[in-house]
Amino acid sequence: MEKLIETTNLTYFYRSGTKDQVKALYNVNMNVFQGEILAITGQNGSGKSTLARHFNALLTPGQGEVFVKGLSTVSKENIPEIRKIIGMVFQNPDNQLVSSIVEEDIAFGPENLGLPQPEIIERVNWALHTLGLEELRNEPPHNLSEGQKQQVAIAGVLAMKPECIVLDEPTAHLDPRGRRELLESAIHLNREEGITIVLLTHFMNEVIHCDRMIVMENGSVKMEGPPGSIFCRSKEVKKTGLDFPIAAQIGDGLRREGFDIKPGIIHTEDLIASLCQLKS
Repeated sequence: MEKLIETTNLTYFYRSGTKDQVKALYNVNMNVFQGEILAITGQNGSGKSTLARHFNALLTPGQGEVFVKGLSTVSKENIPEIRKIIGMVFQNPDNQLVSSIVEEDIAFGPENLGLPQPEIIERVNWALHTLGLEELRNEPPHNLSEGQKQQVAIAGVLAMKPECIVLDEPTAHLDPRGRRELLESAIHLNREEGITIVLLTHFMNEVIHCDRMIVMENGSVKMEGPPGSIFCRSKEVKKTGLDFPIAAQIGDGLRREGFDIKPGIIHTEDLIASLCQLKS
């Protein structure tokens, strides 16, 4: 798979050079591959949000390097192109909604790219349609639910047609329905539109829908791989303080009771199938 983002020995300090400096990232080597859905997980303070902000040069390395399609984020002349490639959606959508009408908000990014008006209209209509938001186009964002606001924030980034969208804890303030709908949108953008998705989350039932996951701890990459293989390493996962997906918890409990349930089950459907085989 082609590398979209690459970090090499990435180290970052907050308040660098002062007596109060804090090392937020240490010697991080990781990749984001074109076309995948990657989950980055870890407890608060693990460094995942700091890492994500390096992907589009909101932060730049104290040591080491970050490359986006071969472009170094340290070079200021590369930043406009990098930010066309990597779109960011943050935890609080109110920080990204800038206009009084939804369609105007979605048009804000393409307008800043200097696109001609016909293309801006086309992109806004496409983003609204892709995320199923047509009925909200004339609504004031402040009248929307938190889940709808977050969808509009994603639409605003989508209208800029990035190759990758980084979602930084986008479901933290949503109810279960809102989390489910937002995750479905992210999967749709990846599978149908070919957009690479990087999902920062602490909800393990979101991670199971990703192709690969990275577990952060104390500013470093602790584990990396497909979710099924990570959750087989139960002792290591527990040391990071992360929860397990519900199916993995049940499967692990049944194995401890002596049932022949294979490790690495993370989806409810697979657990049910495994239980049916036991019965037969």
